[in-house]
Amino acid sequence: MRTCGHDTDVAIVGAGAAGLSLAHWLRSGSPAGRAASLTVTLIDAPPGPLRPAERTWCFWERPGGPFDALLASSWQQLRVRGRTGGAVVGRPAPFRYKMLSSATFTSYVEGLLDAAPHVRRLEARVTQVRDSGDGAEVRAVTAGGAPMQVHARWAFDSRPRRPEPARTALLQHFRGWFVRTEQPCFDASVADLMDFRTPQPSTGLSFGYVLPLSPRTALVEYTEFSRRALSDEAYDQALRQYAEEVLGLRAYEVTRTEQGAIPMTDGRFRRRDGACVFRIGTSAGATRPSTGYTFAGIQRQTRAVAAALAGGTTPVPPAAYPPRALLMDAVLLRALDTGRVRGADFFTELFRHVPAERLLRFLDADTRVWEDIAIGLRTPVGPMLRTLAELPLTPRRATPAAAPGRRVRR
Repeated sequence: MRTCGHDTDVAIVGAGAAGLSLAHWLRSGSPAGRAASLTVTLIDAPPGPLRPAERTWCFWERPGGPFDALLASSWQQLRVRGRTGGAVVGRPAPFRYKMLSSATFTSYVEGLLDAAPHVRRLEARVTQVRDSGDGAEVRAVTAGGAPMQVHARWAFDSRPRRPEPARTALLQHFRGWFVRTEQPCFDASVADLMDFRTPQPSTGLSFGYVLPLSPRTALVEYTEFSRRALSDEAYDQALRQYAEEVLGLRAYEVTRTEQGAIPMTDGRFRRRDGACVFRIGTSAGATRPSTGYTFAGIQRQTRAVAAALAGGTTPVPPAAYPPRALLMDAVLLRALDTGRVRGADFFTELFRHVPAERLLRFLDADTRVWEDIAIGLRTPVGPMLRTLAELPLTPRRATPAAAPGRRVRR
């Protein structure tokens, strides 16, 4: 077997949100510290189905975040519309809801890496990542078909993986249009997180999602929480109905399309595959099971890994969310999947009765126990308690693997 050995301290498999974020924190988090002297090899898939299409990531944080200069837009007001159209508008200060393009983020991080010493970027299809001696071995095949090996002290794998067996396995699946209208149609000061004026399924939920970029441009999405994704034709039909019949758009142009499926499961995600091999990103549990938001969890996880590497300690990625939050997610997912809780009413009432700032901290697992209890009392207590009681008796079953090439939006 022909080999092309590249001795490196850190091998990062995949140049999506997680891989690029780890590379970013290794090079910008402590430029004068130990991390700056580590050699880094970033291995991305060649152009093709294994490389995700351009996509957007949304998250919330205070102004002055590390990527604020890269944002496509941000909003100080968030809106949720109930099934009958009633609107709940919240101002989650000091947080802002932020939108980041993957193309902008990728260009920024690649420029940072190209200017940094001790960084190598490779293109190859990785076939295996495993422990090898006192480090890790990454086996791959180049675009030309040549085998390649990279030997590293530590390896971090961000490729999609199947979670452990789960009691509930839903998908947050969606299709979005970037639209441009002839006349001003959007209020660019407010983002519509959930608009439930869409046909609701018997279990799970559906909603519209509108991020206005200007009075005439916006990302308009149709989203479902359910067990299976739809066909492209079904997404387009739902989007057309929502854009034209609900939002009242008439003369508009679709300039770009985004589509994806995010796992919403209470299956466990391993963060370690060996003594020197770790997972990062969605495959390591960075996605919040009940919401699908991922980018903020990736930043917490990869920043901690970079700090461990800089400090010379074993860089085990931390859990993105504490056990208490994951238990609450398991209850909610089960309640939605059984139809015990009507998703549209559940989220509308939650946004209506809980201050927006506290609710965002809750969704980011940054609330205290008494705040969790207060929020829980604003949910259908009986159905939720019944679901909690049956969780220990509910069997776990194998879940489907994440589809390669699908984007992780949030």
